[in-house]
Amino acid sequence: MAEVNLSSEVDIRREKIKQLKERGEIVYKAKFDRTCSIKEAREKIGEKVKIAGRMTFRRVMGKFGFMQIRDINAHIQVSVGRNEIDEESYDFYKKMIDIGDFVGVEGEVYFTQTGEVTVRAEKVTLLSKALRPLPEKFHGLTDIEAKYRQRYLDLVSNEQARKIFLTRSKVCSFLRRYLEDHGFIEIETPILQTNVSGATAKPFFTKHNALDLQCNLRIATETWLKQAIAGGFDRVFELGKDFRNEGMDPTHLQEFTQVEWYASYWDFEDNIQFFQEFLKSLLKEVVGATKITYQGNEIDFGKEWERIDYTARLTEILGFDFLDETDPEKFKKKIVDAKLFSFADLEPYNSVRAIIDFVYKRKIRENIVGPVILFNYPAVLKPLARRNDKDMRLADAFQIVVCGAELVNAYSELVDPIVQRQTLEEQLKDKMSGDDEAMDLDEDFLKAIEHGMPPISGLGFGIDRFIMTIFDLPNIRDGVLFPLMR
Repeated sequence: MAEVNLSSEVDIRREKIKQLKERGEIVYKAKFDRTCSIKEAREKIGEKVKIAGRMTFRRVMGKFGFMQIRDINAHIQVSVGRNEIDEESYDFYKKMIDIGDFVGVEGEVYFTQTGEVTVRAEKVTLLSKALRPLPEKFHGLTDIEAKYRQRYLDLVSNEQARKIFLTRSKVCSFLRRYLEDHGFIEIETPILQTNVSGATAKPFFTKHNALDLQCNLRIATETWLKQAIAGGFDRVFELGKDFRNEGMDPTHLQEFTQVEWYASYWDFEDNIQFFQEFLKSLLKEVVGATKITYQGNEIDFGKEWERIDYTARLTEILGFDFLDETDPEKFKKKIVDAKLFSFADLEPYNSVRAIIDFVYKRKIRENIVGPVILFNYPAVLKPLARRNDKDMRLADAFQIVVCGAELVNAYSELVDPIVQRQTLEEQLKDKMSGDDEAMDLDEDFLKAIEHGMPPISGLGFGIDRFIMTIFDLPNIRDGVLFPLMR
């Protein structure tokens, strides 16, 4: 809608508001006593209802016409005519109520001759006037930013947007029910922290003025949830926000939602089995099937999931055993000599951990369709994961990858306090060498392990990326209600 037309429309609506107030009308009502929702009203054929919603369409034909009102769950047609309401009320409806306004409707639900569920209005009440008109439609690249900034308009105008965000809510609701039904208890952990721990990622920093203390926003809930296990909780989880100050691309967010759960006496194989059953149940609940299509690929979560040995596959690609590499520069030279990457490609990576992760993402992950279970990780990548009993250079960890994106990161937890201190000291060395994703040496967490922890397995599952996958969205922000904008 052109700006001049928008300004003119706003002026017209301002004038209507002025006139209504001069007549003693309350333009913005305090409440409306509904008898049911719009969705419920559609099932009440032959009954009288009082419903409310936003008017999104209207067609007036002399002394009779139709409008449509809707909420997030449903819409319904309303017939408005002089046979049911008096002339003054009908004139008010035609002249003073506009598309975009919120209205209350009282009347009987019936079927039209074409079979449309309709409310025969006996009274239409203006509840709240929209000063700005609704957009005619959303289309084209130029409107992408408007969709993110004004998501409420996207929800009003776009059936797919409504479906995405209602499904997202169902995912979170199902997740909580499923975990609680399997003995997990939801707890809360701090978002404002004084140690960068729980994952390898670059943090956001902030200042706590009252304590004169530099803090970071959490990058994961892991270390706190494991401390709860140390305190006697058997199985715990948290669904919430984490923050990682990393680059933006279509599959990453700096503020994202994930669930982490931890179970005493499990190992990572127990978690693999549990997650597979959980995901199948979740998909049946919110999609109705265990098969989805993403980026032109059919993903079947109902079949046996393929397994890939991370270390064996990467060794095959590199052409040499990399597990004993400790010098980043020598490691880079071997990779360049193998003609896999150039020194320029590897220049940003300052630790063996970061170099391994880069090669994996470029040579393994991006080629996976999946679902694939990647396991047998190099221990250097997982400072909080349990070392393998047969080879301390390996970690008992796994990830679930679909179409080049990681949905899950999980492992048997490292509860040996001596080894855990060693791994965090190595992280500290990496941080001092320029690896800004390395973790801090978290003494409070180490103290908790030193007091004793049972065997544990934990898992992190990203909600945003899951929504992106099941709806085949081009950008992860399409599945976030209010993404951060510049």
